[in-house]
Amino acid sequence: MARQYTAKGELVPDEITIGIALERLDQDDCSQGFLLDGFPRNLAQAEALNQYAAARNKMIDHVIYIETDEALLLERLTGRRVCPACGKTFHLMNHPPQIDGQCDYCSAKLIQRADDSEETVKERLKVNRRLTDRLVEYYDSKSVLRTVSGSKEIHELSEDIAELLQRD
Repeated sequence: MARQYTAKGELVPDEITIGIALERLDQDDCSQGFLLDGFPRNLAQAEALNQYAAARNKMIDHVIYIETDEALLLERLTGRRVCPACGKTFHLMNHPPQIDGQCDYCSAKLIQRADDSEETVKERLKVNRRLTDRLVEYYDSKSVLRTVSGSKEIHELSEDIAELLQRD
């Protein structure tokens, strides 16, 4: 069902997203804990996750908020380039192709996806900021919010998150 929405470029409704996420959390490999990325994205999803955890006598121990300047996010999100032939992904700053504009694997011309255009990304960031601010307040009020700087390189950010989780 989710594919029907994403294929049309639409957001997947909360009831479907929640169902997918909670069904996955019921799998055996999540019985000792889990790490979620991109869920919950709004208060309805956060409340559903809380209800799910409470019904199973589990707790949400940490919510990690990777706080990043919007100008840097815009630069990162608009820098992606993809190969339409083989599907490989590059980034103008973080993983550039060896030859500008050309796929390292099949030599096809790289493209920027429509959803990576500056205009589209700015709109996504505006919507995301509104939703994220509410989630930050929600999880901060529950004393589980942990904030780290997203302006660092990926390996430094990973170390910061690992250190934060070991500390708590």
